[in-house]
Amino acid sequence: MFIARVIGSVVSTKKDEVMRGRKLLVLRPLLVDEQDPAQFKSGQNTIVAVDALDAGTGDLVLFCQDSSARHAAGMKALPIDAAVIGLVDTVEIQGHRLA
Repeated sequence: MFIARVIGSVVSTKKDEVMRGRKLLVLRPLLVDEQDPAQFKSGQNTIVAVDALDAGTGDLVLFCQDSSARHAAGMKALPIDAAVIGLVDTVEIQGHRLA
């Protein structure tokens, strides 16, 4: 699992039939900053993930990738590589609350 911030969404009107009605989110993975473990820093990439939890822009989420993404509820038959599987309430690293 990974932590990310939802930075946007994707709308695709033409797609595989099994993907109809699925909300797609653009995620920016977050890393703990080695220089200051009390902060996150943005990862270099972005991920498009299927949303299983009704997350929105600005939310901090947990996501999984690869075959693990298809193990999320209702995702088994989908041709996906990433799924939002949790909404993050708090993160604590070395006694520092990051979120």
